[in-house]
Amino acid sequence: MSIIIGIDPGQSGAVAIWQVPTWAQNITWSIAITPTTESGGWSIHHTPTIEIGTKNKPRTDYNVPAMAALMPDTSGGQVHAYIEAVHSMPEQGVASSFQFGKGFGIWLGILGALSIPYTLVTPQAWKKEMLAGRGKEKDASRLRALELFPHLQEELRLKKHHNRADALLIAEWGRRQGR
Repeated sequence: MSIIIGIDPGQSGAVAIWQVPTWAQNITWSIAITPTTESGGWSIHHTPTIEIGTKNKPRTDYNVPAMAALMPDTSGGQVHAYIEAVHSMPEQGVASSFQFGKGFGIWLGILGALSIPYTLVTPQAWKKEMLAGRGKEKDASRLRALELFPHLQEELRLKKHHNRADALLIAEWGRRQGR
């Protein structure tokens, strides 16, 4: 069994982890994937955060130990992570750009410390394949993930779960690349 990890690295991002059964590793899916407990399965998590600051000025930050704890035991098989390669955007403020880059760096540090090989993937690359023929709005990834993974309907039921969907689609994009 191998493990595929998809990471949307923002503070409001998510991590999707799929324990891929051997029989499923080289299949190009054109129908929904419904893994059973015995043959592997998905786990999806929002990026762990902690509340910091004061009562009058609360804010959140990355919970690094909790982020590391999400990573699977890699001793029993192949594992590969796919992480969205992020960069600052002109409309983002300095503080939000710094925070976004901080999360990206933390994820890279966790993967490196745990010796988990990873591939950086631009949003344009994974979206071109996974969202072909769909809109560019945030909900497009959630709707596509529901098509591919209807058994994860509860985890993707709200529009705010688009980051979970992004992590799932990044992992599926990586699985399709066969690295």
